[in-house]
Amino acid sequence: MNLQQVKQRFGIIGNAPLLNRALEVAIQVATTDISILVTGESGTGKEIIPQIIHQLSARKHGEYIAVNCGAIPEGTIDSELFGHEKGSFTGASGSRQGYFEVANGGTIFLDEVAELPMQTQVRLLRVLETGEFIRVGASKPIKTNVRVVAATNENMQRAISSGKFREDLFYRLNIIPISLPPLRNRKEDIHLIFRKFASDFADKYKMPAIRLTNEGAETLTNYKWPGNIRQLRNLVEQVSVIETEREIDSIKLASYLPKEDETAPTLVDSKSNDSFSERELMYKFLFDMKKDLSELKKLVLELIGQNGDISLNTDQSAMVSRLYQEINTPNTTRLLTNSEKSQEPVHNYNDNETLDIVVHEEVQESLSLEDREKELIKKALEKHRGKRKYASEELGISERTLYRKIKEYNLTE
Repeated sequence: MNLQQVKQRFGIIGNAPLLNRALEVAIQVATTDISILVTGESGTGKEIIPQIIHQLSARKHGEYIAVNCGAIPEGTIDSELFGHEKGSFTGASGSRQGYFEVANGGTIFLDEVAELPMQTQVRLLRVLETGEFIRVGASKPIKTNVRVVAATNENMQRAISSGKFREDLFYRLNIIPISLPPLRNRKEDIHLIFRKFASDFADKYKMPAIRLTNEGAETLTNYKWPGNIRQLRNLVEQVSVIETEREIDSIKLASYLPKEDETAPTLVDSKSNDSFSERELMYKFLFDMKKDLSELKKLVLELIGQNGDISLNTDQSAMVSRLYQEINTPNTTRLLTNSEKSQEPVHNYNDNETLDIVVHEEVQESLSLEDREKELIKKALEKHRGKRKYASEELGISERTLYRKIKEYNLTE
């Protein structure tokens, strides 16, 4: 099967050189049993590559199982992949086959493979090297003949350096790398894909297809598309349903595009800097606020003097008054100690008046990061009615990390 036939069969739109190269490699290695690692940003369509490889291989009549490694809780993923024996853990009322047993003779697609726990990575490495695995709670190895295709949107070298992913497993999976380009590197394909989605949604919703003016097409092509094809598809569906006019100009299209500098605020961005854990970032945030407060107090004390009794001119008095009001204002984002909250407000004085201020002994407030983290997780779960997916997005952590925190703090959802 040639490249054009593959595009038609799997509904792939575009002729960008980087896309064609990725598809050509997939076609070429499909007849082998070599492990493949598909990389690319989220929304680039990585899931289509393992389908092509499976359908063009001798395994096409066998099972094809796609597993989202980031969506399975850490405590059950070994059981899901490799099966378990009766009584091997609480709730194991019977024996169960895992995906590697069910897919014997077929293909397993491990999406978000970088999210696998370290213990599971060891089990997967054994399967790739020996073709054997052991069910949870068993001692007898089971043979399997499975083709593994993995995918990730993470920087794997960074994941290896931070200890998140095993280097030996990476090289075992990455025998043949296939990289899918982001949409911004396929500018010649963007308008083609837009028209295909517009036609699809016109058929789905029984309405004329939307179309772009020349200026609208230029705006579409020049946008960066951080969400790639998934974002483009969602935008076309949104415009198709909402707009009554079928011709979309640049201004109207731009109103549906988020500003490129607008990013949703998150409590913790766990992927932006792998050297920090969520707790370390939270601690740094709290420490910086305490540091600001300490510097403010130091400045005020220097103005007052060592004896706490000094004559100030109008400007100095106003400055001291303003600083103390900042400390005592309820809406301030600073962390206030109990002694600060109890201080009397400072009034403005004339040049000839003396300002007497009693400096209270500072009582350090105890900050328990575990309590604050627990409270934030609890509030997020309550806000989203126990739905971990939305709560984890609110907190800016992975669903697996949230699941672990829920167990660690013994929280009920």
